[in-house]
Amino acid sequence: MLNLQQKLSQQQKLSPQQIQYIKLLQLPTLALEQRIKTEMESNPLLEEGLDEEEEQEERAESKEETSNQEEEPKSDDEDYNWEELLPDADELYGHKARVDNSDEEERREIPMAAGVSMAEHLKDQLAFLGLTEEEELVAEQIIGSVDEDGYLRRPLESIIDDVAFNYGVLVEEEQVEVILKRIQKLEPLGIASRDLRECLMVQIEALPGETPGKDPAYRMLDRAYKEFTMKHYDHIKRKLDIGSEELKDAYDLVQRLNPKPGEGDFTAAQNYITPDFTVRYEEGGDDFLISLNSGNTPELRVSKQYRQMLEQISTEKKRGSDSSAFDSDTRNFLKTKLESAKWFINSIHQRRNTMLKVMEAIVQIQGDFFRLGHGHLRPMILKDIADIIHMDISTVSRVVNGKYVQCDFGVYELKYFFSEGLSTDSGEEISNKEVKAIIEEIIGAENKQKPLSDQKIATMLEGKGFQIARRTVTKYREQLGVPVARLRKEIILS
Repeated sequence: MLNLQQKLSQQQKLSPQQIQYIKLLQLPTLALEQRIKTEMESNPLLEEGLDEEEEQEERAESKEETSNQEEEPKSDDEDYNWEELLPDADELYGHKARVDNSDEEERREIPMAAGVSMAEHLKDQLAFLGLTEEEELVAEQIIGSVDEDGYLRRPLESIIDDVAFNYGVLVEEEQVEVILKRIQKLEPLGIASRDLRECLMVQIEALPGETPGKDPAYRMLDRAYKEFTMKHYDHIKRKLDIGSEELKDAYDLVQRLNPKPGEGDFTAAQNYITPDFTVRYEEGGDDFLISLNSGNTPELRVSKQYRQMLEQISTEKKRGSDSSAFDSDTRNFLKTKLESAKWFINSIHQRRNTMLKVMEAIVQIQGDFFRLGHGHLRPMILKDIADIIHMDISTVSRVVNGKYVQCDFGVYELKYFFSEGLSTDSGEEISNKEVKAIIEEIIGAENKQKPLSDQKIATMLEGKGFQIARRTVTKYREQLGVPVARLRKEIILS
């Protein structure tokens, strides 16, 4: 027997407009520029420029300024209210906020200097190796498989298969090994090594014979690599039958080598960070000037030409005309693209407002940092910002992720300002990032022959007024990328 039931339930679903807004919100400035270009290419109703109302307002303001300039004589002592010349700003939490709309000259992309990639640099050097055609194909396949650190992490069998598949050339593994060894001696030395050990040994081999520590360093990597990584000095000395002075020379030599031959092979465009916000503080003032950098993102509007077409369709529809110049497919296309354009423009404006609100709230809490710099970071979590701007934590997270702010003390990722708090003896809350900086300072000043244990560091922090457990010190030390005390120990000469 069929059983029918009625059930009442509430469901929360996101509309297409909300999904589009969420996606735009998490994009940084450069990605947003590309997203706008893509949308303009797919939607003919979108074009650059201000709406008619905004254009009229700008023209009216321009006329008013011109008339004021004609009526009032210019004076060197005249005080101008420059705030009135800036775009309209929202007054949020006592700070001035604005969108940075640069002029056409500033909005142009900065030309980047042409650079040579690591692969091209290596291929240029192949000409000096005197390789045969077949060997050159293998060499190019090896170079193309090198990762950004300069290592070859693909097995030689895969390279052999690629050469056979792409060029129909069959080579033996021994041949590939010989070619690989020759490539590793190109500039930079150690490129295309398969692991750190091989990379360091290639560089040591290329050193002059009289280099201090060359022979023990090579033997140490060859015969006592595990002991080398663990800094078991006594084991190394017994295994290699060398003294403390020779061991110190070997370690000093290895530390001067390059562990990542391919590191730094990035163009200026790849390394360039475009801040999404700018925060300025003037001495003697009480407010911050917070700008949302628009970069090369243009103002958008619905195309005038298509708007006239839509108005014509609307007029024909009201008249009930059957002889329309537009078929149903065209009308539906224009209607769909119009709605899409409106949603996109609204999402862009909503994104700007939300990002400014979040940045304003961050400045409100971290005002001492933007005013005074390092050492004044306060504990802050996403919920603190969400409570101030009355939005969901997920929205704040999307704004913060991958965004940067430029202030008087440098460029910082917004995530930098979020941290948990620790209490001092005086009851004051301090950011755990400030505690990490103190730990790093303590380790930097320690006696390298007798490095401090995590428990000793915790005791020293307690003496400075920080109630912190040893396991917390261990966690912070690992987050800083600092090894344990045993691995920080230096060689003592006997």
